[in-house]
Amino acid sequence: MIEYLAETGSTNTDLADRLVSGTHVPEGAWLVADRQVSGRGRHGREWFDGAGNFMGSTVVHLASSDPPTPTLALLAGLALYEVCANLVPDPAALSLKWPNDLLIGRAKLAGILLERQGQSVIVGIGVNLAAAPPIEGRETISLAKLGPAPDRNRFAELLQHQFAIELERWRSFGLDPVLKRWQIAAHTVGTALTVRDDGARAIGGTFDGLAEDGSLLLRLADGTIRAIHAGDVMLG
Repeated sequence: MIEYLAETGSTNTDLADRLVSGTHVPEGAWLVADRQVSGRGRHGREWFDGAGNFMGSTVVHLASSDPPTPTLALLAGLALYEVCANLVPDPAALSLKWPNDLLIGRAKLAGILLERQGQSVIVGIGVNLAAAPPIEGRETISLAKLGPAPDRNRFAELLQHQFAIELERWRSFGLDPVLKRWQIAAHTVGTALTVRDDGARAIGGTFDGLAEDGSLLLRLADGTIRAIHAGDVMLG
């Protein structure tokens, strides 16, 4: 089921409110908005609400046997990658950036926001179908720059379907296949990265893959490897 709204504050907030009120939100259901007036990204960043773009959220109800919860961002990234690979002229230009971005070249195409609500996780996704928002210090791009913008509703259907497939794989086969596929779809090992932690400290290094728990492995200048469990990651 996909529920479409002409306008809302935030699809993530709407689903959180439903969960808090006791309303049952089934897995596989999506809430998609034409416009978000209070949307947000990671670390409280404003979430662009351009008409024709995809802005939607779904819910995953956690089970004790599930892989680590933060790896839902990797799962969502794979779903986005699979859908968008069929919509761009050069799929090789697509790459995933840890933990929650889909890029074309060096430019951001899509982002993911996970928010915990009790024993559920709300997965919010924004994709630049028709227009790309300006983000200070970062390149952005839309699919419309590469050809006709995909129909938003059709894109929502494709993403709903692929997310369900990835969620089933995550639960049935564990994290290892997700990590392997994610790393194949990511920028190459050795890519220069800068990581800013919650204290805004910048750590420079190169991408060295993912750890067994899905954290980022950053190779420092002295050759040591640091596992990054949270932070803002930028190319270069």
